[in-house]
Amino acid sequence: MVRVRYAPSPTGSPHVGNIRTALFNWLFARAQGGKFIVRIEDTDRNRFVPGSEEDILLALRWLELDWDEGPEVGGPYSPYKQSERAELYRETAHRLVDEGKAYKCFCASERLAEMRKEQEAAKTAIGYDRRCRRMSKEEAAAREANGEAYVIRFAMPLEGVTSYYDLVHKKEVEFKNVLTDDFVMLKSDGFPTYHLANIVDDHLMEITHVMRADEWMSSMPRHVQLYRALGWEPPKFAHLPLLMGPDGQKLSKRHGTVQFTEFIGEGYLPDAMFNFLALCGWSPGDDREIMSREEILSLFSLDRILDRPAVFHHDKLKWMNGHYIREMSLEQYMAATLPYLQKEGVLPAELNAETRAYAERVLPLEQEKLRLLGEITELTRFFFEEPKSFDEKAVAKWFGETHISQMLDALIQRFNALENFTPEETERVIREVIAWLGVPNGHVIHPTRVALSGRATGPSLFDMIAALGKERVVRRLEKAKQMVRV
Repeated sequence: MVRVRYAPSPTGSPHVGNIRTALFNWLFARAQGGKFIVRIEDTDRNRFVPGSEEDILLALRWLELDWDEGPEVGGPYSPYKQSERAELYRETAHRLVDEGKAYKCFCASERLAEMRKEQEAAKTAIGYDRRCRRMSKEEAAAREANGEAYVIRFAMPLEGVTSYYDLVHKKEVEFKNVLTDDFVMLKSDGFPTYHLANIVDDHLMEITHVMRADEWMSSMPRHVQLYRALGWEPPKFAHLPLLMGPDGQKLSKRHGTVQFTEFIGEGYLPDAMFNFLALCGWSPGDDREIMSREEILSLFSLDRILDRPAVFHHDKLKWMNGHYIREMSLEQYMAATLPYLQKEGVLPAELNAETRAYAERVLPLEQEKLRLLGEITELTRFFFEEPKSFDEKAVAKWFGETHISQMLDALIQRFNALENFTPEETERVIREVIAWLGVPNGHVIHPTRVALSGRATGPSLFDMIAALGKERVVRRLEKAKQMVRV
């Protein structure tokens, strides 16, 4: 059975590239009828950020990536948090020392810094010079007995090559052993490095495939050699293409939002993000862009993962999100947008029947234009609050025209007289005033929109007027007369 794992480190809010890795692992597990395991790799206590684990699990739940084993659900290989498995790593590291495949290194940080400085000055390879590897067991034992702190380093082969087959790159990848130094497996505080802990856990948790970002490919000689030293069969490896910005550089804050929880807050929909991320580095085999979860899952396979970096286009994601927003039912749309207006205090936390009915009338007018749920507040605020500011360019352009005062008076009079305040009736009134004034359509439509909303753009004017209702419309037109230059 396929068993894959998503193993994030709680060192900050998860990056969108990190969640894309989780998605690919989940898709592969579900497509193969296997297991998706979540493991928290929290052994780097210096970089631990409180709240990170919660953000990681929140992101998975929001994207509906359910896990079969891991935090909150348990499983046969508990615990699934590395800080609670420390003794396993210590035992493994010392076993390798006893077998002569690793050794204790007593080099102080000052010596290592000086060594690196000299290597940089001489422009030679940067890495540990293996001084302690040449130390006798007796000297090592004496220094340990004397209370000296040490780390445990793995003794890499000094000759030959290390190779593995990559399922994404579809080739055997080789590394010269001489170019990989004797890396630290166990730190002086007794906690393992990533290189040791993930090998031990992947073996004990019976992981069959390791799918992770391309940037980890350089660690493969270390990992393959550790598997060999421990006598364990390694899993199959698939290194996923990196996410890049449109400029060809690694995706970062300079390209826009990258922290996953920020995407959630801005108002992206789970289905849109699922669709978009799946296509960041994977191809369904044709040019389709809008795909359901079921369609993606039915087609997902490792051989369709691309072996080149994937470009993350924020604008394309927004376009896709807008598509999913337009596909929402009224009930779904209201449930998704109302919380943003309530959070900003535009609407109360508890809606009475009248307010809810009004919201259901006005919010859908912007559904076609909306790309992010978070945009709903500013797009529709004027429906709930009288405009506090007006588009200055629009006011300057329209409210100095000689016909504006007559236009406003005529609209107020005719709207007041309307019994059925429908889009059709409000349009009839606007058309009558245009004809009476003898001006182009825009010379009435545009200033009327500005007077009612403060904005030069928005939904259909006639729908907007009808949705606002007679009382609001007349009151705002009366107030607009104060802006007319006489």
